[in-house]
Amino acid sequence: MNKLMYLAAAAALSMTAVGAAQAADLTVAVGQSGESTMVYRLGAQFDFERSWWQSDVGRLTGYWDAGYTFWDGDETSSNHSLSFAPVFVYEFAGENVKPYIEAGIGVAAFADTRLEDNDLGSSFQFEDRIGFGVRFAGQEIGLRAIHYSNAGLKQPNDGSETYTLHYRMSF
Repeated sequence: MNKLMYLAAAAALSMTAVGAAQAADLTVAVGQSGESTMVYRLGAQFDFERSWWQSDVGRLTGYWDAGYTFWDGDETSSNHSLSFAPVFVYEFAGENVKPYIEAGIGVAAFADTRLEDNDLGSSFQFEDRIGFGVRFAGQEIGLRAIHYSNAGLKQPNDGSETYTLHYRMSF
């Protein structure tokens, strides 16, 4: 039940941000961590609104991503994190369906330094991501892998990974 309350609060905050921002999108994701913990993520994206290296093959673009993640472990290992990252996207050309690949590096803050059997070492973590998917009719569906680590700033630095399926809707 607590998980639903946290997700509802995050959804309300994200919708407020989406309503106040121009060209904002909303993403929901579900997946697992490398430790088999269920992961639920809610995010808001704000497009860079520019393109580079545009050709007949595709274009490079990107977005800013702000996210809330709930890590649903057993009662002693559940966790929450907030993250913010610039994400670069190479979108392949297409009329109705546009495949893409993405990569980004940002920052995250965890509520606790423990995640299952991992000791993150600090609440501050870097967030590295890579993903791929398809865009169609103002929507997107894709797969994403995200790695969290404090880059050795504090020991221990066990880090963690998530693997999620996400859905994004443009407003």
